[in-house]
Amino acid sequence: MLTELCLRSKAVWGYNAEFIEACRKELTLTPELVRDSQIQIAEEEGVVVGVAQVTVHADVAILDKLFVEPTRLASGTGRGLFEWATDAARDLGARTMQIESDPGAVAFYRRMGAVDDGVARSASIPGRLIPRLKLAL
Repeated sequence: MLTELCLRSKAVWGYNAEFIEACRKELTLTPELVRDSQIQIAEEEGVVVGVAQVTVHADVAILDKLFVEPTRLASGTGRGLFEWATDAARDLGARTMQIESDPGAVAFYRRMGAVDDGVARSASIPGRLIPRLKLAL
């Protein structure tokens, strides 16, 4: 259910079905990922409307996932999940958060205070570079 939410959310940027399917492995939340990271679910009236995942390594947090149900975009759900992620990262000793972002989501992360920090290779699409941002915690 959470993986499908991630895929629906990714699709809002206009990607075709083939592209979205290529992202499936990277966007799948497995029991191991849930066990080895911090996960937060956003619900509204008992319905899951968003998910965030953070992994902390020493003093660096990685925002692995932050996806919101397309019908809930611009509702504050993403902001709430991002605030949870930064709080969880700080609580686990992180001083910096790294974000590898879809190009369409960069403006959101900048509004949250993140700054550009180069590019990263896509884990899903060979040869594709995506924006990398960082946030001081």
